[in-house]
Amino acid sequence: MSVFPDLIRGSCAVLQSPDPARGGGGNSKTTNGELDFADPYDNLYAFGKLWACYDDQPCYPAFDGVLYAMVGDQRLRPLFRYCGFGGFQARLLPSGNVRLRGKEVGYFADLATGEILEHWKNPWTGETVEVFNFLNDRIRGEVTPTMPRFAMGEAGDTPTLMNEATALVDEEGICPFILPWRRINDRVLLEWDYTHRYRNPVTPAKWPKASTGEFINPSEHFTFFASARQLSDRGNLSADYTCGFSRIGPWWPWMRMGQSGVGGHVFGRMHSIKTNSGFEDISPHVLAYTEKHHPQFLEPCTDWDDGVPIGTWEAYAREVPPEV
Repeated sequence: MSVFPDLIRGSCAVLQSPDPARGGGGNSKTTNGELDFADPYDNLYAFGKLWACYDDQPCYPAFDGVLYAMVGDQRLRPLFRYCGFGGFQARLLPSGNVRLRGKEVGYFADLATGEILEHWKNPWTGETVEVFNFLNDRIRGEVTPTMPRFAMGEAGDTPTLMNEATALVDEEGICPFILPWRRINDRVLLEWDYTHRYRNPVTPAKWPKASTGEFINPSEHFTFFASARQLSDRGNLSADYTCGFSRIGPWWPWMRMGQSGVGGHVFGRMHSIKTNSGFEDISPHVLAYTEKHHPQFLEPCTDWDDGVPIGTWEAYAREVPPEV
């Protein structure tokens, strides 16, 4: 998955946004142009501008890095690159909520050349497997003044509270949408995390080689660096960022490690960037591969409807026929 988290869901009764250039801020109480990071509505406004943009065209933040195998107490082993991008937009609603839409791609690439992989030889099993690159065109939803909880998996699986480590609980037991921003002069730092655990859509009964077990527990962790001036300027429709991005999770299902006897995880460290300058942040290999094979992901979304949350395991279970 990319720098954009799993789907944020909600209803969307109003699709027209106040004009950010005229200071439209929903229910924000600030009057001096500065953002009040203790105010959930200012947090929503800044979040939409950072992750996406309030412009008529999407911004295209991109990411790239390396995934490693973690097996017992062995030295971590580099596997392949993990790279991709998203095309995101936001709307600031009169309520102060933020409506989001977007598409994203996540590819696996050769360590040496950066070329996108379509097949990969598994060093533990000796099997050459087909790589399952991730495509998600249904990122849709609405962020509200309450911190999102994502219901992944099946009924009974515990929803994921975003930013659990820094989430604040008020006297009524509600987590307001207040993020752990830290300002240093004109720089703003932000942490964003999610840690899932839910029933594996790639079940051991149907995909004995692809499945690593009944449950999966992928997590992703982001550290953003942005400009306080860009974030607070209501005439600026987007805020640039640089970002450190890491993730850890079970073996990807397409690696077919379920019956390998090798227990382990995949750890990744990536960097991400957003400058709102068209496709310039996307690496040449990723851009060329997308233009050839998936050009629709370089086009804007055409609706603001709600989407359906989907991750790599859900997509694999939908698109790859069961083994048995």
